[in-house]
Amino acid sequence: MQAAIAEYIKSEVGKTYVSDWMEVDQALIDNFADVTRDWNFLHVDSEAAAQTEFGGTIAHGFLVLSLLAPLRSETPRPRFPGLRVGVNYGFEKVRWVQPVRSGSRIRATFRIAAITETDPGRFREEQDVVVEVEGLERPAVAARWLTMYIL
Repeated sequence: MQAAIAEYIKSEVGKTYVSDWMEVDQALIDNFADVTRDWNFLHVDSEAAAQTEFGGTIAHGFLVLSLLAPLRSETPRPRFPGLRVGVNYGFEKVRWVQPVRSGSRIRATFRIAAITETDPGRFREEQDVVVEVEGLERPAVAARWLTMYIL
């Protein structure tokens, strides 16, 4: 197994994966608002939000961040050898660069920066993630996502 893990790490570090596009519509934003109890008018009141510099409702920053999980699952990334479970370990340097307007489409780019064995059978992966908004030059989110793989 150690040889398979070493080969996997060697082949994955430095690779980049790109998700499919995903629409962030008002229904998704409203559902997230209900779950998190964050009903700020910028997210749920189209008339009031239209009067701001955003020109309409925008997605919660934490909604966009939470969409990284389904976006990553859509990439053709191979499974870590012997993996029992992978869990979120944290984020570093999360930046919300610009808002995601309701009805926009986003996709994410995941670059595998490092995979390190932290304890026997535990590997920490660091991914540099950028969430882009279709048609816009600047990204919506940039972050380093940490995942712990447990064998």
